[in-house]
Amino acid sequence: MTYSLRIADIPTSERPRERLMALGARNIGTAELIAILLGTGQGKGKLSAVGLGQYILQELSQNQRDPMEVLRDINHQELINIHGVGPAKATTILAAVELGKRAFLSRPTERTVIDSPVAAAASLSHDLMWQNQERFATILLDAKNQLLGTKVITIGTATETLAHPRDIFREVLRQGATRVIIAHNHPTGCVEPSPEDIVLTERLLKAAQLLCIPLLDHLILGDGNHQSLRETMTALWDEYPQGE
Repeated sequence: MTYSLRIADIPTSERPRERLMALGARNIGTAELIAILLGTGQGKGKLSAVGLGQYILQELSQNQRDPMEVLRDINHQELINIHGVGPAKATTILAAVELGKRAFLSRPTERTVIDSPVAAAASLSHDLMWQNQERFATILLDAKNQLLGTKVITIGTATETLAHPRDIFREVLRQGATRVIIAHNHPTGCVEPSPEDIVLTERLLKAAQLLCIPLLDHLILGDGNHQSLRETMTALWDEYPQGE
């Protein structure tokens, strides 16, 4: 006979649910969040739910990988290969991960005014934020900065993508946009611009000047973060004013 330790078997002051209610979800550990989803531990090692949560994170961090990065892309079979995680527990974890993604990736609808880097990043988070390949995309705006739509222009490898000004502005003109924001993702999660990113931004600013289509910003997205080159490299926009 096996024995499965329940959260109810843990002293009240140490129970993940009670700690979440008292401290808030942001202030409890990842293993405790997983424990709340699991409800019970595992029989063989008599681990508590929190102990099983810790064990799962340890298994996900093999090869020195970030366990949360692995969890974002894990599938059902990979989860049940972890000792103590059966089909039901795996399904619960996958559902929670997917719900978190959908909540994070909710994005503005058309005609929403894009008036900040945060709003711009939100409009492209679904297409760029968690991708494991670099993607280059545009945010198409009208004269009032209202969102007309977004478009992924190119998809590259895990480390680089290519975008030519011709391809970018062809789409802008085709959609009848009068302003544009460009963006791409870094699958590594680092949102610092590379030298190539800066060179491309300069080329696009020059092209935008010639076409009289203001380039409002260049965003880099990755791993839940974003960076605005307009905010961090204002000298480029000063050098190539966009007639906004």
